[in-house]
Amino acid sequence: MADRMVLTGARVVLPTGIVENGRVIVERAKISGAVVAGTPAVDLTGHWVVPGFVDIHNHGGGGASFTSGSTEDVLRGVRTHREHGTTTLVASTVTGEMDFLAHRAGFLSELVEQGELAGIHFEGPFISPCRKGAHSEELLRDPDPAEVRKLIDAARGTAKMVTLATELPGGIDSVRLLAEHGVIAAIGHTDATYEQTVEAIDAGATVATHLFNAMPALGHRAPGPIAALLEDERITVELINDGTHLHPAALELAFHRAGAARVAFITDAMDAAGFGDGRYQLGPLAVEVKDGVARLVDGGSIAGSTLTLDTAFQRAATVDRLPVEDIVQAISANPAKLLGLYDRVGSLEPGKDADLVVLDAAFTLKGVMRKGEWLIEPQLS
Repeated sequence: MADRMVLTGARVVLPTGIVENGRVIVERAKISGAVVAGTPAVDLTGHWVVPGFVDIHNHGGGGASFTSGSTEDVLRGVRTHREHGTTTLVASTVTGEMDFLAHRAGFLSELVEQGELAGIHFEGPFISPCRKGAHSEELLRDPDPAEVRKLIDAARGTAKMVTLATELPGGIDSVRLLAEHGVIAAIGHTDATYEQTVEAIDAGATVATHLFNAMPALGHRAPGPIAALLEDERITVELINDGTHLHPAALELAFHRAGAARVAFITDAMDAAGFGDGRYQLGPLAVEVKDGVARLVDGGSIAGSTLTLDTAFQRAATVDRLPVEDIVQAISANPAKLLGLYDRVGSLEPGKDADLVVLDAAFTLKGVMRKGEWLIEPQLS
């Protein structure tokens, strides 16, 4: 890691817009506002420089599970996603026994404290059996506030988000509890009506867990949760842009209705992300990954994704034809703001961590820097 360098010639995406032939000055682990004479330059002409990606919903990768893996496994999964541009990552768990999840929270919290993870997200067990997706039905339970409190206490201040079916008994009280403790209450894996969803938002819910997936479809007489989540300015909607979870028209609808400021691209990745097809475990459930699509062996439900955020970015730019500034907002700035980390990551501004991604003209990843160190150094001709 060089003490100083200046990246020149690229199209740089800043909070204020795209700067042609821009430059990013790196001093040790931070972005600097002034270049010192004699600083080595890296010519990135013909490339994009964007902020490092921030993933708030991720179960694993590189063959490793955040729910059940060892320290070495979790770090391998983190490293896999970093090499695909995700420089800030929240580890998500799946439904399990309460004592196991509490123990797991304590284990993962150590990696948060060491700076390897940005926090913990509990997806389950407080979700609807009607919309369980790839979660074990016999382990599901109503969101009793005392049990929700047990998990966030076990995380020792590192819990960032809990996904709830807020229509279940205890759901609204649990939302209020999470809001009081500064933990995101996310509505997901839910069978709620439109009216029940509005009630949960008013109680303090602020995120829609993978909008459209694991919830009732949008109806013209029974609009359900999707309409309530899209229309409310207090909600950020997660989207899995892998071409499997969402039709492009659904993604376009979400961006059109919510606007780029309320979208967070996520992976919902499981072990196979960045690893390959084969048999895996997602919590207690067996998963078959074929042609990059993960499905439960028993029943065939989609079981997370094998997505990495560089692929989500490229698809958003080339298939969905979204403005690059909007993609950057959804993949970096918005999730950083949700996590309360925007003072450090999520944009290319002086004083923030030197976390950035280099993309070529076709939006293929060519370089990744985290805290001023190249994880993948651009190989330029």
